[in-house]
This record gives sequence, structure tokens and C-alpha cells, in this order.
Amino acid sequence: MKKAKIYIPNKSPMQSGSGKTDKWILEYETNNPTNNPLMGWESSNDTYAELKLEFPSKEVAINYAKKKKIDYEIIEPRKKKTVKKSYADNFLR
Repeated sequence: MKKAKIYIPNKSPMQSGSGKTDKWILEYETNNPTNNPLMGWESSNDTYAELKLEFPSKEVAINYAKKKKIDYEIIEPRKKKTVKKSYADNFLR
């Protein structure tokens, strides 16, 4: 039985806003990854490792995994703590 993880991907370092962070990804876990002796890259004979499925919500991803009888693990996103800052705070201390 294949095992997959369902998660929201991190934003790119070039991305400052919170756009495009609402999609959920179902990604299969790689079985027996090996290092390519020529280039040093990680490789595998498992073609499922190349699949990343996008879903609009967590529930849709879970329903897909249940329908296809895929064992899955859900990785919940961490809550972000935002600190409201003001330019004047630089001079008050």
C-alpha cells in the first residue's frame, strides 16, 4: 500500500504575501531512495515519487486518498504569529 502526505507547501523566499498558499498537496513518499553515482542526485525507481497532486481543500485531498485506498498522513500548517510594527518604535527605545 502506498503512503502519502497531505500538506500546504511553504511559500517561496521570493514571496512576501500570502497569495497562493491555500492549495493542499498530496505527495507520495519515496520507497528506497538511492544516490546516483554519477551526479550524486537522489533517485528512485518508484514513479509515484514524481507525482504531486494539488487540491483546493484538505477535505478533498482526504476524500481522494480514501477513494484510492492510500494511507496518508496530514501535516497541519503552523499558525503564523504576526507582530505589528511601527517605524516610530525604532526611536522609542
